[in-house]
Amino acid sequence: FIFYHLCISLIWTIVCLGAHGRFAQKLLNDLFSNYTNALRPVEDTDHIINVTLQITLSQIIDMDERNQILTTYLWIRQVWNDAYLTWKKEDYDGLDTIRIPSSYVWRPDIVLYNSADDEFSSSMETNVVLRNDGQVMWDQPAITKSSCSVDVAFFPFDVQQCHLTFGSWTHNGNQMDLFNALDSADLADFVPNVEWEVLGMPAKKNVILYGCCSDPYPDITFTLHLKRRASFYIFNLLIPCMMISFLAPLGFYLPADSGEKVSLGVTVLLALTVFQLLVAESMPPSESVPLIGKYYIATMTMVTASTALTIFIMNIHHCGPEARPVPEWAERFILNYLARICFVYEVGENCLEVTSSGKQPLSQEESEATSANGANPRGTNWDVNGQAWGGRVEDNGAGASLNVEFIASSYQDQRAAQLRIGEWRKVAKVMDRFFMWLFFIMAFFMSILILGKAI
Repeated sequence: FIFYHLCISLIWTIVCLGAHGRFAQKLLNDLFSNYTNALRPVEDTDHIINVTLQITLSQIIDMDERNQILTTYLWIRQVWNDAYLTWKKEDYDGLDTIRIPSSYVWRPDIVLYNSADDEFSSSMETNVVLRNDGQVMWDQPAITKSSCSVDVAFFPFDVQQCHLTFGSWTHNGNQMDLFNALDSADLADFVPNVEWEVLGMPAKKNVILYGCCSDPYPDITFTLHLKRRASFYIFNLLIPCMMISFLAPLGFYLPADSGEKVSLGVTVLLALTVFQLLVAESMPPSESVPLIGKYYIATMTMVTASTALTIFIMNIHHCGPEARPVPEWAERFILNYLARICFVYEVGENCLEVTSSGKQPLSQEESEATSANGANPRGTNWDVNGQAWGGRVEDNGAGASLNVEFIASSYQDQRAAQLRIGEWRKVAKVMDRFFMWLFFIMAFFMSILILGKAI
């Protein structure tokens, strides 16, 4: 009994499908026997045909900032009523819908106004769905290339707005009118993009009067709001630049006799130039400088200033014996005030071990004099035979006195020159430490400001 009913149901389904197939063919012949797709399907030419437009954003294929072209994959649905494609479904065995090629029926000439496609046609020819009340629904997938004005002022933390404007190319508002199916594009089937985050895509209807014509032309503009995902640029452009920029103040900490102070600044400057070129290659040529470009320029300016100051300080450090004494204002302000703030100790001392004795090391002349006096502490004179003899030699007394005075004067001059050299070196060391902390603070605040835009 069950097998019998299954057989009856199968036979009935086959008979119904065959009947629908015969009635569909008959319906197609009846509908298009006197039909033309060259004219608007209205009974009166004064009537307006209403077209409902719905856009579904499926994917953002590419965003070319340099050429300012947005490539998207869209599903476009257009719905309108055709006055000549109606029938009574009772006359065709209850058949209420059929699907036929879209080239058979009249189609609205809706195009993307701001298209940037070379071929101007990247859509697929699909079928339309006809209902017995004359409604025509045409779903069409399309890959569109639209012009988009890209503002890179806050790159890579920028938000872009790209407009997609759809409208009829030849029909004015008195012949064809456009309506929104939804308040915004459908994003339910959107495939997430790795670089851009879609914030929304609202739709708005506009009626524009062009200078060439007196009739109104309606259009529907979809505004795509995009926010750039900045993680890639933070880890590949910003953080390396920050790390390099913190190397510039360390050039002040290098010893002046190392010979690498200027080389470090030039190397950092070259590295920042490479990063600047990488950013410039991907940005459109415009008057608006990107935020990351401003950061690079500020950092390069800081590195250039630090290198120039390093050369100036090295010149102070290598002042020779002929240098003038340190001015009183520099001694008071730099050696006394700034030295305590920057924790600078005497030249030759480190910050961990400070000599408790205030004695200065003996110079070569003092060592020789000490060794000489150590051989004869009481000033006793000896003859060539090793016998001591007393008394003074009156004839050589005046010459010896002159020699002693000359040696003492030379020693004092040399000692004063060494003191001047030491003071200038301490001035250079204090300035090195001061500018090191100053540029560290500048690099830190610039990094905080650039990262604050990402929050």
